[in-house]
Amino acid sequence: MDLSQTDEHLWRAVVRGDGVAFAAIFDRHGDRVWRHAWRMMQHRQDTEDVTAAVFAEAWRKRARVRIVDDSVLPWLLVTATNCARNARRSIRRNERLIAHIPRGEDAPDPAVVAGDRFERLDAGSAVAAAMRELSDKDAALVSLVMLEDVPLPDAARALGMTYGAAKTRISRAKQRLRGHLETAAEELPA
Repeated sequence: MDLSQTDEHLWRAVVRGDGVAFAAIFDRHGDRVWRHAWRMMQHRQDTEDVTAAVFAEAWRKRARVRIVDDSVLPWLLVTATNCARNARRSIRRNERLIAHIPRGEDAPDPAVVAGDRFERLDAGSAVAAAMRELSDKDAALVSLVMLEDVPLPDAARALGMTYGAAKTRISRAKQRLRGHLETAAEELPA
């Protein structure tokens, strides 16, 4: 197999069950998906789990993956955003469960021990917190356009929306992000 082929050609082979073509797609886009997941998860193991989930979904849904301009990357990045949101929900559920486990008088508070990785006040966490305030579709659009430099028309197609709708949504999402980040900056100790 010629691994210099476009994603679209490789993906046709993936749809037929070609593991070598799938490995080529992973080699081509795995680092970018990992970096995207890192921005949302900010914890190495969680990032690796999200990246693995993205590629598992890609294989499982290979016949339905949307190719945009000969690239599977927009689909992978949208899926990474969705997988990261699911992972964060699961983490929060587990932390709530742990917080309700009865403990001895001298035991530390499990919620304090577990910590909330998403509430740190550094700039990356402020961005992650602001992104969590957006709708799933808006967060996916912002991730593609602002974090991954995917052109707006391509991102719109990847998300199944019109260019006009994407343009409106990205403008409103930017305003909401700006507001959240300004509020977070005001809350930082001087």
